[in-house]
Amino acid sequence: MKNTVFFDFDGTLADTAQDLVAATNLQRIRAGLDPLPFEALRNYASQGAPGLLGAALQLNRTDENYEHVRTQFLKDYYSHMTDKSVLFAGIPEMLDDLEKQGWQWGIVTNKAESLSFPLFKYFGLYDRSVANICGDTAARPKPYADPLLLAAERAGVNPEACIYAGDDERDIIAGKAAGMKTIAIAYGYCPDVTRIPAWGADGIAHSPEELLDWIYMLASK
Repeated sequence: MKNTVFFDFDGTLADTAQDLVAATNLQRIRAGLDPLPFEALRNYASQGAPGLLGAALQLNRTDENYEHVRTQFLKDYYSHMTDKSVLFAGIPEMLDDLEKQGWQWGIVTNKAESLSFPLFKYFGLYDRSVANICGDTAARPKPYADPLLLAAERAGVNPEACIYAGDDERDIIAGKAAGMKTIAIAYGYCPDVTRIPAWGADGIAHSPEELLDWIYMLASK
């Protein structure tokens, strides 16, 4: 059985915040408001539309116009999601190293397939990944274990033999629920990195280089 690690996408493999924030600020402009500084919204990037629209417009899912604004946000983001998004520095080298060592890896994100798959392909990850699981692929998204269990099934491995890495607490919750070892990403979009230790992950990575070290370390235990 191959060693297997799964990754969250936004804030773990890819730095997508600039395009997400730009689409969010477009909604403020449409509402007659000034755009917010990038740093004011960056740390909400892993929380998707609910987090970004909540921070930028104080919109809740129960608000009457939430779905309208969300739909427009997704359209705007789709049109510009590769403008400034990049893989974090060190991620290409990390993935190359894993493959050279005989590992297989996959992606498990809460972002919808319609938004994720184009990005996976844009970055050349789709065909390399042993499983591409998105927020609407499994029955329930993270923090439920469903997407991680499905990823392990598609990879042909026992979930308890896998590792999952992500930058949001729900990633760690989902990983634990699936029986996987977990690594919390501190270089991602967590609003308060001082709270990361409380998530109870098996390791905390402050860079892709540290992430690789943790993967190999946890696999050896």
